[in-house]
Amino acid sequence: MGIDNLKAVFQKAASEQRDQLTKEEIVELLTSTGITEAAPTSAEHPLLISLTNTREFGMVITAGKGGDNVELYASSCRKGQAFISAATQMTTAEEFFTLFKQTLVYKESSSFNDQQLTTFFSELIAIANQFSPTNPDAEFVIEELELNPVFLTNNALSVTAGLCKFGKPKPVPAKRPIQKIRNMLHPESIGIIGVSATKMNFGRIILKNLLDSGYSPEKMYIVRPGETEIDGVRCIDSLENLDHKLDLFIVAVGADAVFDMVDDIIATDAAESVMLIPGGLGETEASREQAAVMAQKMNEAHRHGDGGPIFLGGNCLGIVSHPGTYDSWFIPKFKLPKPQKKALRNSALLSQSGAFMITRISQNPWFDPNYMIALGNQNDLTHSDMVNYFSDNPEIDLIGVYIEGFKELDGIAFAEAVRRAILNDKQVVVYKAGQSEPGQNAALGHTASIAGDYDICETVLRQSGAIVAGNFGEFNDLFYVADTMHNKVIGGNRLGAVSGAGFETVGMADSIHSETFSLEMGTLEAHTHERLSEILKAKRLDALMEIRNPFDINPGADDEAHVLCTQAFAEDPNIDAVVVGLDPLSPMMRTLVESPRPGFDINSEDSVTQQLPKLVDAIDKPIIGIVDGGSLYDPMIEMLKDKGVCTFRSCDQGVKALAKYIEGRLNSNEIKRRHGS
Repeated sequence: MGIDNLKAVFQKAASEQRDQLTKEEIVELLTSTGITEAAPTSAEHPLLISLTNTREFGMVITAGKGGDNVELYASSCRKGQAFISAATQMTTAEEFFTLFKQTLVYKESSSFNDQQLTTFFSELIAIANQFSPTNPDAEFVIEELELNPVFLTNNALSVTAGLCKFGKPKPVPAKRPIQKIRNMLHPESIGIIGVSATKMNFGRIILKNLLDSGYSPEKMYIVRPGETEIDGVRCIDSLENLDHKLDLFIVAVGADAVFDMVDDIIATDAAESVMLIPGGLGETEASREQAAVMAQKMNEAHRHGDGGPIFLGGNCLGIVSHPGTYDSWFIPKFKLPKPQKKALRNSALLSQSGAFMITRISQNPWFDPNYMIALGNQNDLTHSDMVNYFSDNPEIDLIGVYIEGFKELDGIAFAEAVRRAILNDKQVVVYKAGQSEPGQNAALGHTASIAGDYDICETVLRQSGAIVAGNFGEFNDLFYVADTMHNKVIGGNRLGAVSGAGFETVGMADSIHSETFSLEMGTLEAHTHERLSEILKAKRLDALMEIRNPFDINPGADDEAHVLCTQAFAEDPNIDAVVVGLDPLSPMMRTLVESPRPGFDINSEDSVTQQLPKLVDAIDKPIIGIVDGGSLYDPMIEMLKDKGVCTFRSCDQGVKALAKYIEGRLNSNEIKRRHGS
């Protein structure tokens, strides 16, 4: 189509006060590059190829089945079969063509010229990136360019209909000084406003949690006129009375006082970073205009000097920073204990919803992140800012993110931050809310977010290297698996399955498929058959069981048999990961904290609870344990988790989580290969 030719047509149309091109202008542009207007009379398999300026991800290219029944076709196909999409800023023509080959329209046709189609994708991607809202040099922005139908044969690419809408680019916001996130997470001084001297309000709870988490009262200030100290922390009348600039200032006053407070913080330059705890800063219709003005003031401050203060929130639960030795959440500690469950905390959990985060931690204390950050409304700091910051943090191997909505163009910034994290050998697990229209409306009401088209969002995030969870439970499972497996080698999709319960081996095999990916049951080598045969013979089970994958080792198998069989599977070069059922109800297994048989319990050195963790530490492949039993076996599960064994309570849940995780890791491996990391 030609960037210069298209620019000239935009300029001409704009001079005529038009914001879209006619079909004739589009076809003329295509014809000028050798693309003919008339479609061959015998052409089949029409295509739709489009560029769309999306609010979150900028320019997105889409290709798939064209013609008159596009929507019906899309609704009747599995994901990725009718259409594929990609953010043009993060894809190449070759990568996009590889995705396009998965569509049904490509598989149905033998008339496509692959090189011709790749060249056309390349030209469209170049045009999209030139006329993109993220290009500071763009004179115009393409809002929508749709070509439908497009016909391809071995000799020609023909377009018979199309539309193109364009506009002027919007001003680009100032960059936020994200290096100050370090001041926020590792503050040498903290100030707080909104602390009651007489009752336990939110501000007082935050103060108490700060002190209880070990933060020194000598490094703290309370802005409270008329008081000298509260709970041993000095009080000052106003920010002007500070004797030095704060690293972190926590605002816990009512929403109606926040707007003036933000003006005061910017004017006095009193803090490097600020938490805005209150809600009502953009969630309601009445507050949106004021919140927008406040955000503009924050952004304007970023254009001057060292970038001014950064703001977290509003509607923000706050931060728990274990390295910073502070907890600023307004949740009393007796409601949510946070014991250290890992010897080395190596993850960060970011959540737009504070409630989502605390319920995850309450349900699974083995998450145990180093940092837990609630972003709230993103009046200033965004998801992409936080992921960019942690991408360079050597302490962090895993970043978990719960998102309700992106600020304008922060979706593409977030995707680029995720890819940067992946190239730095991090893992990123994401749950994006607003998957339905009611969900989008709920997200808007909760944190003043505008949730965009979920399918595009999911596609772009997967292409960036994120492991995308489809629901809350899946997020829990994937974050947990990723946390325990970050140092394991993912060499492929071949699974080994072991259990003494027949239903469990069947359940493992039945759970290897998902909508977009499948594990396969690996074929055991002859040497592994011999090892397993020797184990069965030594345990007098050889006459009862046949060696296969999945492998039912019989309820008569004891702790040692489970561990030895798991080891044999894990050391087979045709197996990439192992799931083992630990058969808690078997009379041969040491699975109880107390047993009528002396020494026949989980504390015995011979128990699977003591021996499996040693194997998991020694093997560089993923191993997942399944303990399918009631509350009587909670101590067994807790001990395995404490010792670093990834443990689930049902085989289907464990295998499905492992399959999704392996899919994500293989995808990130491919991204690193393509980008030379």
